[in-house]
Amino acid sequence: MKITFLGHASFRIEAADAVILLDPWLAGNPVFPDDRRSDALAGATHILLTHAHFDHADEVMEIARETGAPVVAIADLATYLGDQGLETLGFNKGGTVDLAGVKVTMVHATHSSTFKTAEGPVAVGSECGYMIAAEGHTVYVSGDTDVMADMKVFNDLHAPQTGILCAGGHFTMDMKRAAYAAKTFFDFKTVIPCHYKTFPLLEQSADALKEALPGVDVIEPEVLTPITF
Repeated sequence: MKITFLGHASFRIEAADAVILLDPWLAGNPVFPDDRRSDALAGATHILLTHAHFDHADEVMEIARETGAPVVAIADLATYLGDQGLETLGFNKGGTVDLAGVKVTMVHATHSSTFKTAEGPVAVGSECGYMIAAEGHTVYVSGDTDVMADMKVFNDLHAPQTGILCAGGHFTMDMKRAAYAAKTFFDFKTVIPCHYKTFPLLEQSADALKEALPGVDVIEPEVLTPITF
């Protein structure tokens, strides 16, 4: 499995026969280099959305049409995007889909979710996270969330080795709360923080997360630098 950070909360995940673009937001992303767009999108087989906020889904229609990849999301959001002419696969929390050999289970998150339109925000289902399993490795993608006791259930059922955790604060967990979630509910070998540093409002360093998780490999991801498991 290869995970490549695309900035903010966007990732490219390659495993089995799938190339999954997770919450791809490239144009307008302050930390993504515009001249590397083709590298980020090359060979995409699926687009996976955690929720509809602009910094996760603002570009989904353009990227779906550019790549031809279907959009996989919570049923309400998938239906909305399908009505715009996109190919979609909708499912819901507790459900599992097979994306070219990658098993993706939707799990709960606690946040909010509206899609930006010319007429204003549209409510399109709720926020979620994912368990992504392939090649003997399971990754928990928290999506945008706060700490939840549900996380213990996620670990009991899926035992993920790696956590991609929002940790920027203000809109989501901060580094302290993400560390609490990781050490209280999970047994991660690796943690990859995201949703930080992009804007001044967010936390700028993962030092607090690293200090709170001795023995865990906390990787501050670099844009377009692959992490391989």
